[in-house]
Amino acid sequence: MRGQDIRDFGSGRTGMSNILRNAGVKAAATVFVLDCSKGILSVFLARYVIGDGAPEVMAGLVALCGHNWPVFLRFRGGRGILPGLGGLVVMDPWVALIGAALFIFIVSTTRYLSLGSIVGTAFIAVLSLALTLWWEHHQLYTIYAFAGGSIIIWQHRDNLRRIIGGTEPRITIPNRGNT
Repeated sequence: MRGQDIRDFGSGRTGMSNILRNAGVKAAATVFVLDCSKGILSVFLARYVIGDGAPEVMAGLVALCGHNWPVFLRFRGGRGILPGLGGLVVMDPWVALIGAALFIFIVSTTRYLSLGSIVGTAFIAVLSLALTLWWEHHQLYTIYAFAGGSIIIWQHRDNLRRIIGGTEPRITIPNRGNT
C-alpha cells in the first residue's frame, strides 16, 4: 500500500475501516491513534486556551468536519467516528467509554463496523440527552453529541442502505503482515 492513495481502494474513504480492510491491522492501529488525536488535541487545546463549553464543542465539530471534508484531499475524507470520539473523550469521558463499549459489542456480534458506528453514535446522543434531562450534565456536550452524531450518521447513509439491502460487507481482517 505504500505510495498509493487509500481513496482508490475499498470505500474510497480515508478512515480506519477502509485502512483495516485494505492495509491491515498495524496500519489501522496507526490511523486509529491519529484520527482520535485530531479530536482529543482540538478539544483539549480549546479547553485550556479558551475555556470549556462552547469552545470545546466548536473545536470538536471543526476537527470532525475537517476529517470528513479535508481541503487538501479535495473534500474526500473519513466518516468522523474517531475524531468525534476523541473530542468526546475530553468533554465527557464516561459517555465516550459507554458508547465505545456498545460499538465493540455491536461489531463483535454482527461484524458490521458501520452498524456499530451508527448505533454507538445514536446511543451517545440519547445517553447525553438523558444525563442532561435528569442529572447535572453539560448541555453543550449534548449539543456536541447530537450535532456530531448527525454528521457521522449522515456520512454513513450509504452503509445504512447496504445494511438494509443486505449488501454491506462484514469486517474481515486481512493478513497484511508488516504493512
